[in-house]
Amino acid sequence: MAVVTNLEPNRRTSTPLDDLTALVAEDLSAVNEIIIQNMQSSVELIPQLAGYLIAAGGKRLRPVLTLAAANLCGYSGDKHRLLAAVVEFIHSATLLHDDVVDESDLRRGLASANAVFGNKASVLVGDFLFSRSFEMMVQVGSLDVLRILSRASAVIAEGEVLQLRTTNDTETTEEAYLEVIKGKTAELFAAACRVGAVVADRPEAEAQALYDYGMNLGIAFQLVDDVLDYSALQATLGKTVGDDFREGKLTLPVVLSIGRADEAEKAFWHRTMEELEQADGDLEHAQTLMAKHNALAETVDRARRYGALARANLAPFPDSPIKRAMLEVIDFVIDRDF
Repeated sequence: MAVVTNLEPNRRTSTPLDDLTALVAEDLSAVNEIIIQNMQSSVELIPQLAGYLIAAGGKRLRPVLTLAAANLCGYSGDKHRLLAAVVEFIHSATLLHDDVVDESDLRRGLASANAVFGNKASVLVGDFLFSRSFEMMVQVGSLDVLRILSRASAVIAEGEVLQLRTTNDTETTEEAYLEVIKGKTAELFAAACRVGAVVADRPEAEAQALYDYGMNLGIAFQLVDDVLDYSALQATLGKTVGDDFREGKLTLPVVLSIGRADEAEKAFWHRTMEELEQADGDLEHAQTLMAKHNALAETVDRARRYGALARANLAPFPDSPIKRAMLEVIDFVIDRDF
């Protein structure tokens, strides 16, 4: 049975996320051990593939938020560690499934799991991680926690299916796009934060405030991700720049550009996004149109608005190092280049 022991995230220069992670470092180390224990199986391919994805690192933002939210609420037990591992398992399962759906070759700068192990294995191991996450939820012994995280899993799946419906549809509205990202990305951020208050047995008002913080932070996170797909350097981003364009995904920069397009530009978007008839230079032309219509800058502005909402959501909590770090992470999410 394969055992993966190196689950520490890859480090860059110090960021606000590093600072927040440092505040929950002892808890996060325990979370990594829980992950190792729970991804083991007598079926050797399962820990190999799961370990390949999880050990690749990543920002670990979602489980860190669970630990931080519990800390913010004064929790002194250890069940938040198990919940943080559950959150990471749910996230990892969705990554495995997403990369198959999107036919992605890169994940965090490395070959994606499906590129290494194949699509069938990636889907099935993703199913294993989802199933194991529910076993772990039950261990916490809270129906509220089970309800929150099981609902989040369903909402994430709905968001992914909804994205299939909007892909290649140049009639997609900003409202429809936001519905997609609230489901496929922001819901797990929100649930990750809410369970930190629930396990600490805090009042509903605090749990809702943390849910809203996570939701608004998650929306801002995805908005910036969608900008980076057209503006980042591939080596920095850790995935292929322009993937959304090649797949015909109607993200906000495209939606805004189409909404301001003349007839020739609309014909370009129809050809490249709906028909997926793309030629050399089309990605660069799409970037030119986005610059013309200020679409990338306005998408970042939208992210800043959601960041401001997330900041306001933490107002009811007293000042503390963990609160200040959670506030600083908002700016990190918006200003990052990866």
